[in-house]
Amino acid sequence: MLTIGVDVGGTKVAAGVVDEAGTILARTRRPTPPSALPSDVEDVIAACVDELREGREVEAVGIGAAGFIDADRARVLTSPNLPHWKDEPLRDAVQARIGLPVVVENDANAAAWAEHRFGAGAGEPDLVVITVGTGIGGGIVLGGQLYRGRFGIGAEFGHLQVVRGGRRCGCGQRGCWEQYCSGRALLREAREIADVRRAYGSRLLELGGGRPDGIEALEVTKAAQEGDPAAVECFEVIGSWLGQGLADLAAVLDPGAFVVGGGVADAGELLLAPARRVFQERLTGTGQRPHAEVRAAALGNDAGLVGAADLARQR
Repeated sequence: MLTIGVDVGGTKVAAGVVDEAGTILARTRRPTPPSALPSDVEDVIAACVDELREGREVEAVGIGAAGFIDADRARVLTSPNLPHWKDEPLRDAVQARIGLPVVVENDANAAAWAEHRFGAGAGEPDLVVITVGTGIGGGIVLGGQLYRGRFGIGAEFGHLQVVRGGRRCGCGQRGCWEQYCSGRALLREAREIADVRRAYGSRLLELGGGRPDGIEALEVTKAAQEGDPAAVECFEVIGSWLGQGLADLAAVLDPGAFVVGGGVADAGELLLAPARRVFQERLTGTGQRPHAEVRAAALGNDAGLVGAADLARQR
């Protein structure tokens, strides 16, 4: 049984044919229309599906998109990447174009489902997936089922308030977790070090062309992998915030494992080692209870696509 997964982003629409084992058999990718108008994006989604289904028996399509998805997996209530999408009936609009059943899901939820079914969380019925990228996304699997909340918009971990009155967040609040543990937070640390401690941050400055604001996240990772102490410190700071957040989530959810993915997590143990250390230090009842493993995600950028396809299969 084949299904198609579609990952809708602010700059691209990626799609793939996925089999029952979670293997991507064919792919396509197109730019998100510059207008980002719902009808234009829906046309691109339909074109990707039509291309991939040619010569194949495809049963259904799953679409993963950043933002709030309603409880029926039908409407995009709002999306940070697609500002024109407000209460958009994405499921029905795409179904009318392609003539196949469609399921819509939050992209982080879809990624969490993929890691549970085929990735680093396979076999674990109680799983929390954290994606550390530009911001923080996440998904929860409890008892082998994706937990979405009453209104379909649960697991927005990035907007847990960790510092009262702290840094301003794009969600309209202050002190959200993703302001301290994300790609943006990593860059803020690196640029601040390069600005106020120029000798200590000399390698970061070099990679940034001599300007603190020229430093990018990939360059911080590169410097840290080289062993540069300033860059390593940046990951220590971000990893510590990650570990604290995992400890807080464990106190509420008590999962069997945490799976950490996203662009910042591509740095591997530079991020995960301090996260595991602080997680064990801050976990309630530490030393007196079993606790979750903290694992690296296995599916990378394909997780959202694969998870959306599998959710369509199990609709």
